[in-house]
Amino acid sequence: MDGDLARFLDQTLLDLCAVSSPIGEEKALCDQLFARAFRWAEAWGGPPPRRTLNSFVVPLHDPARSGARPKIALVGHLDTVRTENGPARIEGDRLFGSGAADMKSGLAIMIALAEHAEKLRESVDLTLIFYSREEGPFAENELGPLLDAEPWLAAIDLAVCLEPSDNRLHLGCCGSLHATVTFRGRTGHSARPWEGDNAVVKAAPLLAALAVQAPEETLLDGHIYRTCSTVTQAKDGGRGRNVVPDSFSLNINHRFAPSYSVDEAVENLTKFLKKHASDGEVVFTDRSPGALPSASHPLVQALIRAGVTDVAPKQAWTDVARFSLLGVAAVNFGPGENAQAHQRHESTSLPLMHAGYMIFERWLSALAEKG
Repeated sequence: MDGDLARFLDQTLLDLCAVSSPIGEEKALCDQLFARAFRWAEAWGGPPPRRTLNSFVVPLHDPARSGARPKIALVGHLDTVRTENGPARIEGDRLFGSGAADMKSGLAIMIALAEHAEKLRESVDLTLIFYSREEGPFAENELGPLLDAEPWLAAIDLAVCLEPSDNRLHLGCCGSLHATVTFRGRTGHSARPWEGDNAVVKAAPLLAALAVQAPEETLLDGHIYRTCSTVTQAKDGGRGRNVVPDSFSLNINHRFAPSYSVDEAVENLTKFLKKHASDGEVVFTDRSPGALPSASHPLVQALIRAGVTDVAPKQAWTDVARFSLLGVAAVNFGPGENAQAHQRHESTSLPLMHAGYMIFERWLSALAEKG
């Protein structure tokens, strides 16, 4: 990679991480990038960027003149999780800062392509999507309102979410449900527990069933996705050390293969909970669909040939699911270190980001030559 371009990427990532953008506080970063995006649109000859809330889309082409050229969307979220981090800084070949891996290194590549990849202008229809609130509930995610405001995005041929994947291609994603199961009992003194009704004990059959439940494997497009359920939170477990608890709540996170619809997943989990938690009150709090892998899509195959380091199914959930709902093929591919996502003192490898940029450039250049 050219030294000037490498330094541009490093400085861009450093600048991005220097602007704090935990979920719900993305406005400052959005304002900064939205103003910068007007220059990209002018340089590429496309329409100006369009904003919805603290999210925006930049068509680096004229949608009315695209013709048969490949229509690619690169997609990145502005928000980070709230973790402990020091000031953004570079130490050796690593950059430390909130969001360095998840996923501001991906944003840096998107910016670099907009400002340095002039030769792609005439042959590839490139659209950049920056959005907020990815790290929270599905219903609060701003990609949904942005897609609603820009219905032409449903004509995209392929969307690439630059989630941290160590330059590995992660296909599709599993869906995700969250359900709160609450057990009710009656208080009593712990010296005479028979006078109460222990809500925590009532949860024992459900916990025992979850402990022995094996993941269900589903083969899709040559890749295995696993359906599984896990307790992730337990709360309201008692009023005091010597009081029989009268309330106990568990959060159940159900991950399901993308072959299941959300409604089917809700039905399956409901049956399981009725069998093993008949005394519990069940409330579904988050419903996120999955996305099929699109492994055989010609644009995905071209991306693989451009030098991705591995191809694997995405067991977690990402916003490729929102594109799948529109009938748009979507994959996950980004330069951030997956193991660093949501970590304290988050960091990522700068050489990995440089390599990721080169994969994107090779891929888009090959599409342009073919076009």
